[in-house]
Amino acid sequence: MTTTATPPTTAPAKPAGRRGTDLSWTVLSYALAVLLAFVVSGIVIAALGHSPVDAFRAILTTSFKSSFGFVETVQKWVPLVLLTLAFTIPLAAGKYNIGGEGQLLVGATASAAVGIILKDAPMVVLLPLVLLVGVLAGGIYAWIAAWLMDRFGVNEILSTVLLNFVSFGIVDYVASEVWSDPAAGHPTTVPIGDGGLLPLVGTPPMHTGVVLALLVCAATVVVMRRTVPGYELRAVGTNPRAAQVHGVRIGRVAVGSLVVGGALAGFAGAIEVAGVHGKLIEGMQSNYLLLGIIIGLIARGNALAVPFVAFGIAVLEVGASAMQRTADVPSEMVLIVEALILLFLLFSDVVGTRLRRSSR
Repeated sequence: MTTTATPPTTAPAKPAGRRGTDLSWTVLSYALAVLLAFVVSGIVIAALGHSPVDAFRAILTTSFKSSFGFVETVQKWVPLVLLTLAFTIPLAAGKYNIGGEGQLLVGATASAAVGIILKDAPMVVLLPLVLLVGVLAGGIYAWIAAWLMDRFGVNEILSTVLLNFVSFGIVDYVASEVWSDPAAGHPTTVPIGDGGLLPLVGTPPMHTGVVLALLVCAATVVVMRRTVPGYELRAVGTNPRAAQVHGVRIGRVAVGSLVVGGALAGFAGAIEVAGVHGKLIEGMQSNYLLLGIIIGLIARGNALAVPFVAFGIAVLEVGASAMQRTADVPSEMVLIVEALILLFLLFSDVVGTRLRRSSR
């Protein structure tokens, strides 16, 4: 007889003092990691003959000194947070989805295709289709890697990375051959129908995909923390053998986590088409995959922390171009800052583990 996994009704609670210590250490580790990252980056910037003060002022203030900068930051946050969730949800099950880039592009391609083919359809029909098709395309694309993993034991890291390269060819073909816009001067499709564009709100205008991303974040936190599928996901990631003994179908959970991750990446691609570009553009994925992985690791896989860390990284990304204009510092310096934050956080984990062991 097969048993059904159910979450425990009660969980041993940590003593209040221990919880307070853990929280204090977490806050301290983040603060020190950010501070040390900026200190080291400042030394590098000064060594290059530039002003660290001017550079950091541009990075940290661009998103907040004008409404345009804030809207740009929030819209940059949307694909970042969705690509991060596409990485962290499978990570909770012990799987590594490195294919968010390809899943985003395939989702964007499918959304653009629907938006172009049905360009005369009304918004009430076309917009939901554009978004839904992007979600489905991303999920199906991730399912290919998940099926190979489950059926033949192919490592999901290898398959998702290789599928990224396949997606580049798909985008290039669609944008250059199928629905190419000759006037663009770059592999780009013709625009989708107006009915497939996300409504804009505010001044300067901001697309409503931001609201959709917020809802996805809230739903992810609830599912991960308050539902049986979320419990099974974490159980498989923590101890697959124990989860299997208690009736959890670990193969199904692993496959499902990758498919859900791919669907969220495809959703990001659909929002980029419907809310930002209005068309499919080769290279529209920017460096979202790399940043999504960095954000997921900085957030330590915590779904509740992901939106906040993603916003912080969006601030740095938007400030990067301003830093290059005003302080003449290469925008790539921001990647160094982000990498240093992650490295110092990892170092703090090592230090924290050793301190806990020594206190026993």
